[in-house]
Amino acid sequence: MRITDIQRCEVRPGRLVEWTLDPASVEAATGLPDDSRPPAYIQESHIRTARTVREGGLFVPTWLGAAFDIPGRVDLDVLGEALRGWMLRHETLRSGFRWAGDEMRRFTLDAEDVSLHRETVGDFADAEALVRHMQDRFDTTADALRWPNFLFAAVVRADGASVYMAFDHSNVDAYSIYRVPAEIHELYTAGIEGASAEHEPVSSYVDFCRTERASADELGATDAIVSRWREFIGRCDGRLPNFPLDLGLEPEGELPRQKLMHEMLVGPEDAAAFEAYCRPFGGSLVGVLAATSLIVHEIGGQQVYRTVVPFHTRRKSQWLDSVGWYVGGAPVEIDTARTPDFRSLLRAVSAQLRDNRSLARMPLARVLRLLGADFRPTSPDLYSIVSFTDARAVPGSEHWAELKAYGLVRVSYGDQVCAWINRLHEGLQFASRYPDTDVAYKNMRLYVEQLREVIVSVTRP
Repeated sequence: MRITDIQRCEVRPGRLVEWTLDPASVEAATGLPDDSRPPAYIQESHIRTARTVREGGLFVPTWLGAAFDIPGRVDLDVLGEALRGWMLRHETLRSGFRWAGDEMRRFTLDAEDVSLHRETVGDFADAEALVRHMQDRFDTTADALRWPNFLFAAVVRADGASVYMAFDHSNVDAYSIYRVPAEIHELYTAGIEGASAEHEPVSSYVDFCRTERASADELGATDAIVSRWREFIGRCDGRLPNFPLDLGLEPEGELPRQKLMHEMLVGPEDAAAFEAYCRPFGGSLVGVLAATSLIVHEIGGQQVYRTVVPFHTRRKSQWLDSVGWYVGGAPVEIDTARTPDFRSLLRAVSAQLRDNRSLARMPLARVLRLLGADFRPTSPDLYSIVSFTDARAVPGSEHWAELKAYGLVRVSYGDQVCAWINRLHEGLQFASRYPDTDVAYKNMRLYVEQLREVIVSVTRP
């Protein structure tokens, strides 16, 4: 799935239909007792930051979503059951949080109490008006500070329908989004044929939260993991690292609006050649980080490239099919100025990832709490990222292009850079949200163009 925003995912006119959690289900949730399973540290950090930013007077939507087509005349009753059936497989979608003073407490709706309410919104002849309406609805409904915090929609036409699904980030990560189209298609096709889709039970992200948090709470302030983060943050001038190029931001200025940049970097042949070149050192992720280190050194004179590399935390097979936010971060430092060539950079990155990847298993929010550092939660992003994902093994990925399947990010406000490099069957795709300044645009364009040049230079000597 190419990563983009809702403005660029080929929205076409049609009749808009929405599915929300039925009011009776919402009412049933209000009387539920507390669920003893706590929030994951990453969930708690996300929701607390959203609350702090909101109290500061700024509404910053942070939802993620999926868009994909269902060809042919669509039976909305069957589609609604497919959406409900998919939701029931993933417990986190019927689990939410409420405040007791300053404490977050979980509640979880029983599967038998879950029903969806369908409403026909109306016909939209203009695609731009439809996009504006859906974005406003997703902003309002898939919100970190409300529950339920998801919305399902379909734009229905005579020859098919386009499905749009939006979720607050606390319940999903990119890998969760990637698996949506195939699972919904499978459930919908089974419903049309009067059969039941055969699925193995899916492990619950809510259970994972309890297990991960229990492990994290055993960590003490003197543990080696905390010490390594303390030293890394100290070398970053006491802060988690931003993208190491000038973004044209004013110190202590207001949170800026962001823009989206997205394009294909190279086609399948160059992507395969780049992977083959980098494979002895660990693969394309190593290559992307090495190239980034080289580029920020050339553009901005950065002597040492410091970043936090995101890794999924689905370490056991039981979590592979589960929807949730299974992401941790590992600190990486590349002394670019002392590295003579690209192959040496690849070796340096490979060594850093080998030494530090295990740190991603410990929630960074827990580490920061133990450090006692005052990280001002005024931005939805604690740090900038350059992320790489090979999505070709995801079920149904070979059909994404024909189904117009997209992973959606909400681009709103932020002072960081989030860049995603995605390996697809058709090549390497780049997407990023970055501060909307002239300086940031200029430097991000340079970064993308030079990233493409580095990839091509090693694949076409």
